[in-house]
Amino acid sequence: MIDKLEYFIALARQQHFGRAADECGVTQPTLSAGIRQLEEQLGVMLVQRGSRFLGLTPEGQRVLEWARRIVGDTRTMREEMRAARTGLAGHIRIAAIPTALAMVRKLTEPFQKRHPDVTFTVLSRNSLQVLSMLEDLEIDAGITYLDNEPLGRVTSVPLYSERYHLISASGSPLADRETVTWKEVAEIKLCLLTPDMQNRRIINLHMSEVGVTPKLMLESNSMIVLFSHIRTGQCASIMPRNVAESFGFPEEIRMIPITEPHAEHSVGLVAAHREPHTPLVSALLHEARARAAARDFDRNLLSSDGSSILT
Repeated sequence: MIDKLEYFIALARQQHFGRAADECGVTQPTLSAGIRQLEEQLGVMLVQRGSRFLGLTPEGQRVLEWARRIVGDTRTMREEMRAARTGLAGHIRIAAIPTALAMVRKLTEPFQKRHPDVTFTVLSRNSLQVLSMLEDLEIDAGITYLDNEPLGRVTSVPLYSERYHLISASGSPLADRETVTWKEVAEIKLCLLTPDMQNRRIINLHMSEVGVTPKLMLESNSMIVLFSHIRTGQCASIMPRNVAESFGFPEEIRMIPITEPHAEHSVGLVAAHREPHTPLVSALLHEARARAAARDFDRNLLSSDGSSILT
């Protein structure tokens, strides 16, 4: 039954029988037969079929909710029994928003010192993808914004707050200022993350609050692309201070706080709302709470509003 539910979850995620079979490591006939047997056992049709996958039936949508719950609980039980036998070990999958990627090591590094037999996969995803992957059991935890858009039913631990700065090469427009306003920033050429990123939606929101829109020269879903253009001096960007500091520019780069309005948004660790969590997720949540309590994620970000120079 568990294997069949795993097949069903994979099919709902991939929306293609062949890709779902590849994900599960079985042949397509095996996966199709397993789902048909699941339908027979439950007495309902779960999948709309034609020459290809056409979607889930209403009954299939309801079974999908139960399947995620049952498979999640089964994984928790297995991990708990393994931890009881051998201690904490295994693999943790994390998806993080791009602006939080530089901060992930401040969680994983101390965690691995405590639990050296645990390994990690860290993926860059936008905030909607983080929540979707969490729901679909594709990841164990995510790092995303906590207070701007709805999170749904999750367990969350606040880690740090983002405060927004104009990041600009020395000599560029506004680079000699101690602070700038959102209106002033809208008057210069900017390179920003793409609109599918919540960071960009936050920037658009704060600009709309003062009646302006950004003057875009370039947009990208890659932080590296943004930084490479900032260094040319042809455009500036808006991003949290901790992100800019993590790159360590070889030349002087100005980081100037943006005011009017002052903007601050909470970023944290999220996990599926389930009790009990797997031993690995429980330990990760415990580590996150300890890090947050110690305010160890970004002391400069949390305590300083001044501009600074990276060299």
